[in-house]
Amino acid sequence: MKSYLERAQEHDEFMKRQEFEYKIGKRHLANMMGEDPETFTQKDVDRAIEYLFPSGIYDPAARPLMKPPEEVFPARKAAEFDEAGRPHHFLFYTGKPNYYKLLYDTVENIQELYKFQDRVIRKQATPDPNSGLNLFSSVWLSKDQLEQTLVEQLSDLEYDNFLIAMERLASLPQSYKHKEFIEKYRKPLVSQKFALEIPKPSYDDEGRAFVTTYECLRKKARGDVTIRSPGTGKITINGKDLTYFDDIQPREQVIFPLVFTGLQNRVDIECNVEGGGPSGQSGAIRWGIAWGLRSFVDKEMLEQMQVAGLLTRDHRRRERKKPGQPGARKKPTWKKR
Repeated sequence: MKSYLERAQEHDEFMKRQEFEYKIGKRHLANMMGEDPETFTQKDVDRAIEYLFPSGIYDPAARPLMKPPEEVFPARKAAEFDEAGRPHHFLFYTGKPNYYKLLYDTVENIQELYKFQDRVIRKQATPDPNSGLNLFSSVWLSKDQLEQTLVEQLSDLEYDNFLIAMERLASLPQSYKHKEFIEKYRKPLVSQKFALEIPKPSYDDEGRAFVTTYECLRKKARGDVTIRSPGTGKITINGKDLTYFDDIQPREQVIFPLVFTGLQNRVDIECNVEGGGPSGQSGAIRWGIAWGLRSFVDKEMLEQMQVAGLLTRDHRRRERKKPGQPGARKKPTWKKR
């Protein structure tokens, strides 16, 4: 018992040191970005790291990371009993106090909603249909994620019991009263929701699947891109092949999404573009190809494309000239004498 308490105390001291170093690092990062350290959030930290360390590494595990210590280091159970041997938790002797405490709280919430529903019926009031709990954009935590949250190992049967209890709570008409409790054990469907927006391919007379992306924009260039699968890697730009661009860099911009996804010899590309120069036109075609390839790649490749920036539209424009100076940023040379 003594050694257990000593290990728990060492772990708490280690986490305090890591938390202190994290706060110091966050203040330095805020000062580098010229922002207020007191209002610098974790979202600002991620944005600052992405700005200061631009990287071509597409694997998320290989990119720079700065997270709170509780998200980086695995959770560890605190001391479950005092020095006299008395357990802190009233469900200690169940062997899994956190799990059974979760089920206990779930049942308490269900019974509370039943009582509330009885009061509503006695008053002959009708529930507001717009106040229901919307769970379509999230799913329950997986077994591994629930184990990390509770810091306890669970069996398949115990995880199924957790799902049954939470589904019962979420199915009640007044479940929105415990929205915060329910959402603690759900995760958002960010990638799945993104995947639902992907258009389904149509089929031409030859039976080949094709997807057309309109409004491909970059600077002053405007175009549309059609991807056909299966294909031989043929690329047509305004009726010409890839030699439509004289320089190598615009050509590389066009074929980069195909090389990245490994589809350079498996699809055919047809592009129509107008306006702008080679850089703008190649950027518009690149975005159109990447946007259309979503219908022909799997979920894992879709996430890699998103990390690589292929699915992000480039909104940059030429900065206007300012009055009183030669250009947008250029200013007259200052002379003291």
